Amino acid sequence: MSTTLETRPQAAPYTIAPEARIGHVHLKVAELERSLGFWRDLIGLEVQQRIGDQAVFLSAGGYHHHIALNTWESAGGSPPGFGTTGLYHVALLYPDRPALARALKRLAEAGWPLEGASDHGVSEALYLRDPDGNGVELYRDRPRADWPMGADGKLAMCTKRLDLRALLAEAG
Repeated sequence: MSTTLETRPQAAPYTIAPEARIGHVHLKVAELERSLGFWRDLIGLEVQQRIGDQAVFLSAGGYHHHIALNTWESAGGSPPGFGTTGLYHVALLYPDRPALARALKRLAEAGWPLEGASDHGVSEALYLRDPDGNGVELYRDRPRADWPMGADGKLAMCTKRLDLRALLAEAG
């Protein structure tokens, strides 16, 4: 016998508070040291706490953690196969274009491959994978006043090629 849950129609859909934000992401990784080589040494996050060889908590600016890496269920594991569900990517928001340019320069100097680079009108983004195959987006937002709007007054995001040479020129 199955039970069906019924919900009452609401007058208006629920909307999360506009101040809400993503606080942190936990990633299951196969090898903690290998992942630290990416998230700490290449991306530049700082270790806030470590639990032996099982977990490490990293952040920017001293927050308790933005990214947590753990091997609790994944030590020695392999990435999920293509076509499976799971995290598409985690996105790190940079404060401005020069900061994103410096991140690109670090990736280039390390020989770390990009999977893509896009100008979305509202933002500019670099796409890559961490050592465990997790998708990573490094991006910066344009000022809201510069966001593309359609004739109907609604946001008109797009996907165009990001000029990496022009971005690198801002790395300083």
